[in-house]
Amino acid sequence: METIAIERWKRTFKYMRLFLLFAFVASLLCTLTIAGLIIFAKWKGPPPLAVPQSTIFYAEDGTKIGENHYGGKRYWIKLSDMSQHAIDATIAVEDRKFFDHYGFDVKRIAGAIIADIKAMAKVQGASTITQQYARNLFLSYEKTWWRKIQEALYTIQLEANYEKNDILEGYLNTIYYGHGVYGIEAAANFYFGKSARDLTVAEAAMLAGIPKGPSYYSPLVDMERAKKRQRIVLHSMVEAKFLSEKEAEKAANEPLHFSNGEHMKTKTIAPYFQDAVKQMLKTKLGFDEETIEMGGLRVYTTLDIDMQAIAEAKIKETIHSQSNIQVALVAMEPKTGEVKALVGGRDYEKSPFNRVTQAERQPGSTFKPFLYYVALQHGFTPSTLLRSEPTTFTLEDGSTYAPRNFNNYYANDTITLAQAIALSDNVYAVKTHLLLGQDKLVAIAKQLGITSKLKQVPSLALGTSPVKVIDMARAYSIIANGGKKVEPVFIKKVTNFEGKVLYEQQSNDEQILDPALAFVTTHLMTGMFDPTLNDYASVTGQSIISRMTRPYAGKSGTTKTDSWMIGFTPQLVTAVWTGYDRDETIDRTDEKQYAKHIWVNFMEDSLRGRKVATFEPPEGVIGVYVDPHSGELATTACPTKRLSYYVVGTEPTDYCKDHPTEKKKKKKKKKEKDSWFKRLFDWF
Repeated sequence: METIAIERWKRTFKYMRLFLLFAFVASLLCTLTIAGLIIFAKWKGPPPLAVPQSTIFYAEDGTKIGENHYGGKRYWIKLSDMSQHAIDATIAVEDRKFFDHYGFDVKRIAGAIIADIKAMAKVQGASTITQQYARNLFLSYEKTWWRKIQEALYTIQLEANYEKNDILEGYLNTIYYGHGVYGIEAAANFYFGKSARDLTVAEAAMLAGIPKGPSYYSPLVDMERAKKRQRIVLHSMVEAKFLSEKEAEKAANEPLHFSNGEHMKTKTIAPYFQDAVKQMLKTKLGFDEETIEMGGLRVYTTLDIDMQAIAEAKIKETIHSQSNIQVALVAMEPKTGEVKALVGGRDYEKSPFNRVTQAERQPGSTFKPFLYYVALQHGFTPSTLLRSEPTTFTLEDGSTYAPRNFNNYYANDTITLAQAIALSDNVYAVKTHLLLGQDKLVAIAKQLGITSKLKQVPSLALGTSPVKVIDMARAYSIIANGGKKVEPVFIKKVTNFEGKVLYEQQSNDEQILDPALAFVTTHLMTGMFDPTLNDYASVTGQSIISRMTRPYAGKSGTTKTDSWMIGFTPQLVTAVWTGYDRDETIDRTDEKQYAKHIWVNFMEDSLRGRKVATFEPPEGVIGVYVDPHSGELATTACPTKRLSYYVVGTEPTDYCKDHPTEKKKKKKKKKEKDSWFKRLFDWF
């Protein structure tokens, strides 16, 4: 018996040694595997925590004007900006030992396996918050072993490279709460119309219960189920010692007020402007489509929502509801190029085609200021005289060209450059264009930022080559600001969802025009609002002068199919175009005036309350009073006189000969006096 007992003890000892050896090897292998996985995770480095986020667009005052959802609303906020109740509720119901484990809750996994075996079905989940976050980052829910392995590896990678709070923050920002809403901030906004930082215990518990089955536990789908789930979450918070029984009961009975997503519905503000911003993000700043749509960008634009509202209102008030005519309006600050308002059409829903940035239309006489700037460069002055009469020009190739004035009004006499631009005399413009050489106008237009192809023909002086509205606004801004280069600016700053600045607008002070000549051109453009220049026809701004309360410079333009008005103060440039998309002619008299009326009403309302700014001459410019019809220095006998500006050295020196001058009379009297005195002296 003793021998048998010894043999049994030996066999038991042998098995124990084998078991211990096996356990040691298994433990070693397990330790090496875990160590290897941790080393691998460290070697791989921290995985990106970002997931698709809504890109948000803001006006210059911080008002949200739009956002891209890419199939869901997503906002990333810091853990410190979340209600502690939301954090506690989520941990209590999803992963109570989150801060104690290393990505996997072994005890919970074992319990889930036993529960599933007993029920012969999958009845209990064991995923930790880190595992769920890893699944969210993968954005794939296919039920394959390979995905499970990837998820496990990603879980280890997250735990090895990030602090627990970073993982928790990421999870709460990416979890799905139903109705296309991702993350606690979007959920708080959608369900309760508030920020996540302001959630109460009751609200936080309600939201924490939704992710288990978003389409099942949503209070907007089934309130009874949602309330039952809320009580489970509150009970979990009590067990986790986040709440007392009394606090949980109070929260369970608290009435909840749901917003049904109304708070998140952003009113469509300036949709054409937003399209232009997205185009700038892509073409100028180099962001790809994916980043623009779901990169969580925060885009801070130049839009002035008050000016935008004024623009839309004035267009609606001015254009008859039954008219099919289209419209484009853009307003810019001339010194910075910042676009403050933009309307690309009458109805974005019916036609998203942006007539400010995409359409090319004949600018008509709004092209003439470019021509006259070149003329000033080449010896013209505001007093330069040319004849206005029906003229047929014979060109170098033997062909002829005969421009016509509006309504066939001609002075049949000489007129000044100042009169020619104010009255929009076409014969004067074509003569000037041909005298200078047709290449000169093309060159200055390109220098001013006109991007369209321009035909080097006599009629270019009358604006026959189609151009973009945005380019014309930029060109006028350069003249208005004294000749400094500007580009249309739609975006001031772009950040990512964490606030890191990705782009910030920089100023540019490059001088591309002579400031003295730019000012003289500007002053010439005030003439369309000055009736004293009226000689044989009304100035082109006659119909809107009565509504103007401050000095403006500008130019209108009309073709058979297009009507333009572009004008400015030192603070604001606005370009307005009206016409038909399919080149229908503008036949109705009221439709021909739409552009001017929209322009003046917009400018007056937009600038109301702001200081009246005047056009201040720079160094090298002199102002003198001239007779507006002769262009010569005015005398006291001239019935009208106008303060006109010239580059120093080009101002007129002769006095008006059309009227007897006091100076001549005084000289005559002096001579008479001298003669009388001399005769008297001689007599003595």
